[in-house]
Amino acid sequence: MALSIFDLFKVGIGPSSSHTVGPMVAANRFLDELREKDLLTGTARVKVDLYGSLAMTGEGHATDIAILLGLLGEQPDLVNPDKVAEYIQQIDEQGELNLAGERLIPFNRKSDLPFNFGESLPKHPNGMRFYAFDAAGIVTLDSIYYSIGGGFVLSDAEVDQKGAAGSDSSVPYRFNNGVELLKVCRQENLSIADIVLANEKARLGSEEKVNEAVLNIWHVMDNCIRRGYQQTGILPGGLKIRRRANELYRELTEKPEKALKDQLSVMDWVNLYAIAVNEENAAGGRVVTAPTNGAAGVIPAVLAYYDRFVPGSNEDGIVRFLATAAAIGMLYKQNASISAAEVGCQGEIGVACSMAAGALCAVLGGNNEQVENAAEIGMEHNLGLTCDPVGGLVQVPCIERNTMGAVKAINAARLALRGDGQHHVSLDSVIETMRQTGLDMQDKYKETSTGGLAVNAVAC
Repeated sequence: MALSIFDLFKVGIGPSSSHTVGPMVAANRFLDELREKDLLTGTARVKVDLYGSLAMTGEGHATDIAILLGLLGEQPDLVNPDKVAEYIQQIDEQGELNLAGERLIPFNRKSDLPFNFGESLPKHPNGMRFYAFDAAGIVTLDSIYYSIGGGFVLSDAEVDQKGAAGSDSSVPYRFNNGVELLKVCRQENLSIADIVLANEKARLGSEEKVNEAVLNIWHVMDNCIRRGYQQTGILPGGLKIRRRANELYRELTEKPEKALKDQLSVMDWVNLYAIAVNEENAAGGRVVTAPTNGAAGVIPAVLAYYDRFVPGSNEDGIVRFLATAAAIGMLYKQNASISAAEVGCQGEIGVACSMAAGALCAVLGGNNEQVENAAEIGMEHNLGLTCDPVGGLVQVPCIERNTMGAVKAINAARLALRGDGQHHVSLDSVIETMRQTGLDMQDKYKETSTGGLAVNAVAC
């Protein structure tokens, strides 16, 4: 399998990896195409058509803003979230866009960035079509991209190969499913984390570089938690959802004696961590796809639980946690989907829960079979989970859903640790079941905001 830890865990901005990070990446790729074909200096106008889920919930997911940022040349991991509003206001007021930061062209959001409601491109629900025009109005470049979840973007030609098995010759260990992963672990007498970290070492050149890069992912997650519980106010988008993390943090820290009376108070901290991250995500802050933005709070919350509450936790454990989680995420990415627009929220919260469960089990001393069992439990009880965001915003039920995913993950890890790793349903079986369930799920439950809570809850 050619996937990396850093494919599953990418630094970006909220509120959505498929609707915000992916479109920004697609716009960056479009600029690269213009440069490669020596078309940038002759481009007088650009147009971007949004289709499928990107059109249906694109405004609430800031897809239009992400496209504009990408066309400016901003990148998901480097853009300053505090400057985004200023950039967009300047485009709207001046009616011009500084393409790639190099060329001013006229731009009107209404005509040059249309949401094509009810229309889809053929190969994935999250489709975008970019056009470049010369001064005579002739199309010089016409490119289709698909945002397939977790910030992954494929061109129209690449999407046909997305299910092909990886053949990265630079890594020592390759696996395409859970059975193969466990087999390699047994043959080499290594843990799941060992396998993934050895592959990353082959790519980056040294264990020190791998550890530094993985710990940087954790530092971004941890900073997101801390920033999230420091902020107050109302989340953007019109639902008037009040931030809760700050109040919960103050209650937990100002009245610590309450924890002595309540043996489950640690759950309040786990809830706090998840809420803090996803409120930051909803506000367009800096987050890590884990494996997506909509599910960005689950893994940081469970990892923060390990870091703050598990005796003996350390940086090595954090690295091994994220490596194990990545291995599990790779299996879902390769054999099913991590896109809510494709399989519903089971592909986001469900996958994040599965990843976190297996990872926590590993750092709590679980063997490879127990880790696989924990990951299976984490998904089995999220099968069929729909994606039905109210108002097309990554807020209701998304923020609270992350807290439930985190708590489920902790319980799944504990259940697996109480067993011997032997269980009836394999991780591969539950991944395939998730894929089939997603195929059978009606489109109104796949991030279109046309079913479920999105139509049965008051949006204002």
